[in-house]
Amino acid sequence: MDYLIRAAELRDLDEIVRLCSEHAEFEKAEFSPEGKAEKLKSLLFSESPRLFCLVVESDGALAGYATFMKELLTWEADYYLHMDCLFLRPQARNHRIGEELIKEIARRAEMMNCTEIQWQTPAWNERALVFYRRLGANSRVKVRMYLDKTTIAKLAE
Repeated sequence: MDYLIRAAELRDLDEIVRLCSEHAEFEKAEFSPEGKAEKLKSLLFSESPRLFCLVVESDGALAGYATFMKELLTWEADYYLHMDCLFLRPQARNHRIGEELIKEIARRAEMMNCTEIQWQTPAWNERALVFYRRLGANSRVKVRMYLDKTTIAKLAE
């Protein structure tokens, strides 16, 4: 499969939202595309972007994406790169494209002076776990907790 990994461009926004929707469906998660293109535009294409996105282009169409951002490790008093999403459409899987995306993210991590790359994947996604371990990734067992918007508002009263 011929493909190109490149930084996302403004023209990719609508398709990135579709990829996010497919990614959420794959992970059995809820997703609403409402307003996402505008929010992602602000995060990805502002003067000082908070979020970075790589896309996989094949035959003029997007076949996958990965997003990441620079974060802090308090205990290390240093920066790490948080890979929030990595998703390939079925036709792009099993071509080592995921590995090439991770390699490009590793190059970006070095350029951003990050000492680690961290991400999460569903515990049931054995295929992803095998893939990440093959690349040399380690894991830490933690439970991801979150507060939703309603709960935040209630607590903030």
